[in-house]
Amino acid sequence: MNAADETTEGSVDAGNTQAGGARAAAVVLRPRKVLIAAWVGAVVVVAVFAVLAVILRNTATGVYFTVADQVAVVLLGIFIAGGFLLVARPRVRADANGIEVRNILMTRTYPWADVQRVAFPDGASWARLDLPDDEYIPVMAVQAVDGARAVEGMRALRALHAAAR
Repeated sequence: MNAADETTEGSVDAGNTQAGGARAAAVVLRPRKVLIAAWVGAVVVVAVFAVLAVILRNTATGVYFTVADQVAVVLLGIFIAGGFLLVARPRVRADANGIEVRNILMTRTYPWADVQRVAFPDGASWARLDLPDDEYIPVMAVQAVDGARAVEGMRALRALHAAAR
């Protein structure tokens, strides 16, 4: 899966007709609500820490804050915001050959032959890929909070999985 295969986020692309008349489909999914919440949270955290850095220097607290302390407070806010943005990383790219799952820290690619099913268990927060030997991989890009968008994404992934089998 390369940049030429990528479609817009959350969309299904019927693609170009390849040799032999087969159509290549590609799906790229990302969580919507978690993405928005992560970015809003990150901006708020950086803003709050920046304001704190300015206020601490000018407030009579009995502690002497230097410019280095102010910079450290802002940097701490940036690091915390970076932690918030980790939950914005999940993405799924799937095509006729397989599926690439990027969760918070890891990215893995699986051929459809290794995937037994694409599941969304009752009460689960996100989808998962069921693999042989009772293993599963969470698919954090398809989240229950996204409602109809998650349902559409699951249908597209299941269609690709069924077509590959």
